[in-house]
Amino acid sequence: MFPFLERKIHSLLADKKFSEILTGSVWALGARVGATLVAMVTSIIVARFYGAEIMGIMAMINSFMSLAVVFTVLGTDTSILRLIPEHVAKYSVTSAFRIYRKIQYFLTSVAVLFGGFLFWGSHLIAENIFSKPHLSFFIALSSVFLVSLAIAVLNTQAVRGLRLIRTFAFMQMLPAVAKLLILVVITLYFFNPYNPVYAIFASCLITALVGVLIMQIEFKKKMQPLDVTCNMPIKEILAISFPMLMTATINLAIGQAGVLILGMFRTEAEIGYYDIAVKLAMLTTFVLGAVNTIAAPKFSELFHSGNMADLFYVAQKSAKLIFWTTAPILAVLIVFGKPILGILFGLEFTAGYWAMVVLVIGQFVNSVSGSTGYFMEMTGHQIAYRNIVFGAAVICVGLNFALIPPLGAIGAAIAGTVSVIFWNIGSLIFIKMKYGKIIGYLPFLNFEH
Repeated sequence: MFPFLERKIHSLLADKKFSEILTGSVWALGARVGATLVAMVTSIIVARFYGAEIMGIMAMINSFMSLAVVFTVLGTDTSILRLIPEHVAKYSVTSAFRIYRKIQYFLTSVAVLFGGFLFWGSHLIAENIFSKPHLSFFIALSSVFLVSLAIAVLNTQAVRGLRLIRTFAFMQMLPAVAKLLILVVITLYFFNPYNPVYAIFASCLITALVGVLIMQIEFKKKMQPLDVTCNMPIKEILAISFPMLMTATINLAIGQAGVLILGMFRTEAEIGYYDIAVKLAMLTTFVLGAVNTIAAPKFSELFHSGNMADLFYVAQKSAKLIFWTTAPILAVLIVFGKPILGILFGLEFTAGYWAMVVLVIGQFVNSVSGSTGYFMEMTGHQIAYRNIVFGAAVICVGLNFALIPPLGAIGAAIAGTVSVIFWNIGSLIFIKMKYGKIIGYLPFLNFEH
């Protein structure tokens, strides 16, 4: 077994077309694994010391902030992945820095305005949407820290645009580590039932401040006095960003719909069970995200240079890497999921086992399909991808409203899994029809032609 793995690793490292993806993915994967493990420790502490109800409140606040930040960054977190490398290649690092700074100032303004609106409406949101008036204080706090979260998201993607993989790995780890450290300290010395929620806000602020400092240092190191610059109006930046905003919004709606709609119909405790099931089922996404860290700009580079053969070669090799690194995790979750839930989080959380199994099925399809979303967005098909994901979102939201009242967390899991399958299969079909090839990977099936 080990000689076989050794040969496979040596073969991948020797593959010059794919070695950049592999080596970059190792750093990103290590960071995502570390961040996931740290987040899991945080979840265990919350489950053990604060209970399922607080876990459910955390899940709702996280979902609310995740949704709010999408409408704050307006797709610029994705477009900056294209704009920074493009300006570095065509003009200079100084030109890229000016684009980054312009977006940063713009997002700060939007976050202040949008956050103020949410702060004003916090009571209405808590009472009319979630039917939980006692959450209005935390929703108001979320709106205050929206600026921090928006800047943190932008900085993380800007680092990625500069291909600073080790720095990107650090930025991935920082929010989870900061949240855990803050939670441990305030649990030991300033115990309050809502400490885990306060830790979320504090980690957002720390990540934003550190990210701003890192970007300032990294850009200044590379900038030269005689750099050529190109002024890009914010209107032009937003024209590129808005289609990506729509896709990101729809993707987030799919990811958070289960928690949000459970919040309308079910107790905080059941939301907590479902949230833990999602966290375990989504363990494999750190592999997909790690590969995409390098694959996304590589897809763009190969496509725009007209190197289609290498583009599909890299995409298919990426899908193969994703499959073989995620399949064992999914198998373990199905076989040992109930004991894992009971041992790590407490016996009450085994109630989320079957929801987790349903979610794992969706993640298996996601694994088999490869990097469909980034492939389409980086090759100029972001509008088609948006339409596919919009169809998935309609299915997801409709099924959530239909299935959650009678089935609870399992209904939310079914809705999420069906939508994930729809958008992955739909994307694969589009790529096949457009190029005559499929980028997915499944053993014993030939997807290359």
